[in-house]
Amino acid sequence: MTDLRTRFRTLDDLSAPNLWYDVEERAMAIRPTTRRPSWVLVVVTLLLALVIGGAALIGSGIVKLPVSVETSPTPSSTAQGSSSASSTPDQTAPAWTATGSMIEAGGWMATLLRDGRVLAAGGGRAGSSAELYDPDSGSWTATGAMIEGGQTATLLTDGRVLVTGGSGSAELYDADAGSWTATGHMIEDQLGHIATLLTDGRVLVTGGYRVDVSGNFVNILDSAELYDPVSGTWTVTANMTGVRIAHSATLLRDGRVLVAGGGSSGDGDGGPLATAELYDPRTGTWTATGSMIEAGSHTAVLLADGRVLVAGGGRGDGASAELYDPSTGSWTATGNLVEGRFGPSATLLLDGRVLVAGGNSNGGLLASAELYDPSSGSWAATPDMAGVRAGHTATLLRDGKVLVAGGSSKDGSDGDSGPLASAELYDPGSGT
Repeated sequence: MTDLRTRFRTLDDLSAPNLWYDVEERAMAIRPTTRRPSWVLVVVTLLLALVIGGAALIGSGIVKLPVSVETSPTPSSTAQGSSSASSTPDQTAPAWTATGSMIEAGGWMATLLRDGRVLAAGGGRAGSSAELYDPDSGSWTATGAMIEGGQTATLLTDGRVLVTGGSGSAELYDADAGSWTATGHMIEDQLGHIATLLTDGRVLVTGGYRVDVSGNFVNILDSAELYDPVSGTWTVTANMTGVRIAHSATLLRDGRVLVAGGGSSGDGDGGPLATAELYDPRTGTWTATGSMIEAGSHTAVLLADGRVLVAGGGRGDGASAELYDPSTGSWTATGNLVEGRFGPSATLLLDGRVLVAGGNSNGGLLASAELYDPSSGSWAATPDMAGVRAGHTATLLRDGKVLVAGGSSKDGSDGDSGPLASAELYDPGSGT
């Protein structure tokens, strides 16, 4: 059409009736004056007039040609469609898959290192073994043995791992060297304490209990102390508002630490607590906050929106769950778990949901797992683990999978703890 407009643009200003006369005059001008036009010349002239007239009408926009549509894709459209199709993720379902077994069986402390590997420390028969899991190869390798066994493991901001022991000992793991070095001794010789990394790089240790030289229980503690990685020393900070053991400690977005639940006595029932309090590192003080709905020990997770989810445990059937809102300092009930459980692992996934797996129930150990959706406040079952498991570790890897390792397959009531060396990976899938 562009070529037609160019060739006949001189005709755009002519009206259709005048066009015929102009063509006729041009044709008559070329005929011989001594001969009459033959019928061939007349036909040719009429055809020429029709062609020129049609071109003029098309060029002026009075008549429009139909547009041809290709039924087969052009190479560019095919490439575009292929690119669009390849950008759609595979709709895979959540699943567990086995990965390499640990060298030593039993309970461990697991820490995700900066390079993506996982350090498992304080496990094995001696309680001082340490090994590394490599997600690329799916295998475990031994690393330097600990100086003493440990109870908590905390990744420091400089990449080292602080492990605190049951006798007040503390040591540091250097991932580059694969070795352990002793650091400052804790002020309290305590067991069952909780360690929390603060935003300023220090580590807060709270609660626990003390034993005598014979290992007999003495009392539960309300003490708290701080570890400074720069100086390698411990300092006392303000005591909690009361003694506490088997509690949860969660670092909030504003830098405060929420300590909630747990027990206050060692008389067998644990003296379950519903109270909660906040530690402010800027002032080194504790303040009471809203009490929980369900007393006892719970598994706590900081959600993506800044609220804290505590699930399972308590004095009931272990199916309750509730949310703490730092902006109001209050707790509200959320959906109950699909299955009641005590002492499960809880892991915040990359998509904001929480995976809860294993643990104990009134009927024994569990292989089941479920997911909490903060947007709906509800729980949904997800595929079971390969077998029952409690006292295990659960570590979120860089690729979004969760490494579950070690623990026990028996509750110990028969004197056999059934330590596990197996490990498995949970893949949340992309179908949700």
